[in-house]
Amino acid sequence: MKPDKTAPPTNGQRIEYRNGLLHVPDHPVIPFIEGDGVGPDLWAASSRVFDAAVRKTYGGKKSIAWMEAYAGEKAHEKCGKILPVETFAALREYLVAIKGPLTTPVGGGFRSLNVTLRQELNLYACIRPVRYFRGVPSPMREPEKLDVVIFRENTEDVYAGIEWKAGSDEAKKVLAFMAREMGRELPADAGIGFKPMSRGASQRLVRRAIRYALDRGKASVTIVHKGNIMKYTEGAFRDWGYEVAAEEFADRTITEQALTEKHGGSVPAGRRLVIKDRIADAMFQQVLLRPAEYSVLATPNLNGDYLSDACAAQVGGLGMAPGANMSDEIAFFEATHGSAPKYAGQDKVNPGSVILSGVMMLEHLGWQEAAERITSAIEETILSKNVTYDLARQMEGAKEVSCSRFADEIIKRMG
Repeated sequence: MKPDKTAPPTNGQRIEYRNGLLHVPDHPVIPFIEGDGVGPDLWAASSRVFDAAVRKTYGGKKSIAWMEAYAGEKAHEKCGKILPVETFAALREYLVAIKGPLTTPVGGGFRSLNVTLRQELNLYACIRPVRYFRGVPSPMREPEKLDVVIFRENTEDVYAGIEWKAGSDEAKKVLAFMAREMGRELPADAGIGFKPMSRGASQRLVRRAIRYALDRGKASVTIVHKGNIMKYTEGAFRDWGYEVAAEEFADRTITEQALTEKHGGSVPAGRRLVIKDRIADAMFQQVLLRPAEYSVLATPNLNGDYLSDACAAQVGGLGMAPGANMSDEIAFFEATHGSAPKYAGQDKVNPGSVILSGVMMLEHLGWQEAAERITSAIEETILSKNVTYDLARQMEGAKEVSCSRFADEIIKRMG
């Protein structure tokens, strides 16, 4: 069966990347993937919010020409493949895309579609801004103090997927090699996994985090690692991060150690950005107890996964957590939560994660006014207490609304 090839919209133009800059036409073609489970409900609501914001902001002078691409269950139905080559081609050609959640089974079954997309397209930076919206129920006394952007390395660490099942021939070969060549005896019934982390991948992630922080006037970049235990992977991630700061940004950065020892804790003139590091488990305490001291975090893959979700929980949960996966040219925005198949088709789930990911997308396009319009309208809607079930069950006096009605309420407040 051949995949459905969706022709590009005739009213749209390609976004281009030239001389290190993104060139965005007034009517860019942007591929979207609905997603599995609740994905169609979320996309139907979110896309209306995006279109309304752009229309209200630019009065028809700008618009998005949406083009559907396929992945997951819908792709399998249409073409017998969960990730058609046409989808990869569209993402490479049009450079900016957005998607809903895709289903990945736990344990057996196919490999994570999200991980595959990131690795095949070299989307090495997972970027997750976490901030509080007034009115959102939170377990924290002062959730507004947490305002961080997490840069998570996307292509290495345990997510590289180099592992062998316990008792398999491959695992036995690895165990035998370890015993024979490395002098390390491991249990015969052990599953084996490798954790590759390279200088190049680590430094390009930290470099991107530093550039982001400098461009936006942030106070610090904190390298998060478990280098006290894994000295040659996560410890190296830390060291390589400091290296890139010293070699490429020496005139604009200063280490926390130098700040304390040589400058009495005061940032010297011209050195706008403090580079520091924290052990991963200590960092989890820091975002709870001293969140205001952190602005940008740079993490390896697994630590970033844990930390992103934990931070999101402090400000209302994954329903309000946006995300993007980026290479040097491609930007792929996505919901950060799962596909919640038990709610599929019920018009129930909070579309906030997709909508806020779209806000990141609009900012990436340079359409800041439209992005700010959505952000303000979301906060006003939450304060009005017209919210989806996940928020309503925690808010006294809230009116529970459907996914589509939540989008209506946001659009109504766009001004």
